[in-house]
Amino acid sequence: MIVIIDESGSMRPALILFTGLSGSGKSSIANSLHACLTYMHLNSVVLDGDVLRCGLNKDLGFSYADRIENIRRVAEVAKLMVKADLLVLAAFITPYQQSRDFIRQLMGDETYYECYLRCPVSICEERDPKGLYKKARAGIITDMIGIQDTYDIPIDPDIVLDTENVHMNECIRQMLDFFKQHRLIP
Repeated sequence: MIVIIDESGSMRPALILFTGLSGSGKSSIANSLHACLTYMHLNSVVLDGDVLRCGLNKDLGFSYADRIENIRRVAEVAKLMVKADLLVLAAFITPYQQSRDFIRQLMGDETYYECYLRCPVSICEERDPKGLYKKARAGIITDMIGIQDTYDIPIDPDIVLDTENVHMNECIRQMLDFFKQHRLIP
């Protein structure tokens, strides 16, 4: 587990939500940060949308209601992990502001940080690591966020990473600086 130190020396765990379109770099950045923190002898945990949809949330589809429920479950799991003194790196599209507001209310401002990975759909579509955009354009997928369904741009994220124009290594450096600035890591 990662120990988050505040000025008094006590632990302060947190949830970092990486939100953005498919292909914006959420999982890559969360996993790279996890590797950096592990190298620094600081433990963290990654919650990844694709992984949880294969297990905990495999009964959910991609309707509006199912997407809301998916994020509700993720938030509850993250809350338990934060209570167990972990730094949680959660990589989920989280397309609706309503869901992000729910997480902030559930977690509280002291243990929740929202990181928006800004990247236009055209660039995400060029990357298309899972072939989802291609399937959406072919009509195989009918509810793709950014194509057939909307992504609500975050109103007031704690940090924005420009993954269109900034190399992933620089994004990792920005996040580590953010962690230090907010006393999430020593």
